[in-house]
Amino acid sequence: MTNDKTIIATPGSMNIFNSPKRNRASLTRLHGDVFKRHPLTPAESTIGRATDCTIVIQEPSVSRKHARIIISGELAEVEDLGSSNGTFVNDQKLSQAVPLKHRDHVRFGNVLMRFNAYEDLETICEDEGWSRSVVDAGTQIFNKRYLLDNLDAEIKFSRSSTRTLSLISFDLDFFKKVNDTYGHNAGDYILRETANVVKNVVRKDDIFGRFGGEEFVIILPNTPVRKATELAERIRAAVESHPFMVTNEKGQQLQHRQTLSLGVAELTASHVLATDFLEIADQRLYQSKQAGRNRVTSAI
Repeated sequence: MTNDKTIIATPGSMNIFNSPKRNRASLTRLHGDVFKRHPLTPAESTIGRATDCTIVIQEPSVSRKHARIIISGELAEVEDLGSSNGTFVNDQKLSQAVPLKHRDHVRFGNVLMRFNAYEDLETICEDEGWSRSVVDAGTQIFNKRYLLDNLDAEIKFSRSSTRTLSLISFDLDFFKKVNDTYGHNAGDYILRETANVVKNVVRKDDIFGRFGGEEFVIILPNTPVRKATELAERIRAAVESHPFMVTNEKGQQLQHRQTLSLGVAELTASHVLATDFLEIADQRLYQSKQAGRNRVTSAI
């Protein structure tokens, strides 16, 4: 997702690196019809599975510290960092650092990406198309499609690396009553504002999205159930204490108190499919509702 202003660059003009508004070198991950752009830092960017890399790619074929891209003035080059499966530029395996040109294809293990030396119209259109395909329009967080795609990938990675993986599933308590009492515009505001509150609590590696209606899911890589439960409790408390100011259908400003019911699950060997994993988190969410709402239910 990007909030950058639309800039039409002149292809082939490397002077675009020198403009503070257009210095937007990046890697675009190519996945079918989906394009996801990762900005590169002005000096050096590392690519790999390690969480301290500039661009984290959680795929088994990618090494922890796989490669790096160095940008100096108008020049950019990529260097393999002794990866297990190699780094390739336009299908040529690297044995030393090589320069990159705009729209070169770079492969890290099995992950194909494209180098963008600058923002041109095609790159920006790809960003906008990607955003529309994976972002929920009502809340501006990820949508169900993106959540399911990433959950499948995270499960595969956790199985291959024995890394923990947890889920939080939550929904808004008595949300139908919100719509009935204040109107649907107020209901839409409550959904957006809840998403904003939760975004300020989740961590940078967590994947937060709207699963549908008033139900939300957070994927928590490298997180055991105890840590996930603590995060869920912080989310619950943040929403409960947030002052939601709604305007009813008569134009009156009112303060609304919103609460959440949350369920937490950790991936186990019995969760063969993503749907099995989600079902456990959902079951615990409904246990929270049956126990009186505004609470977290987990296995601990």
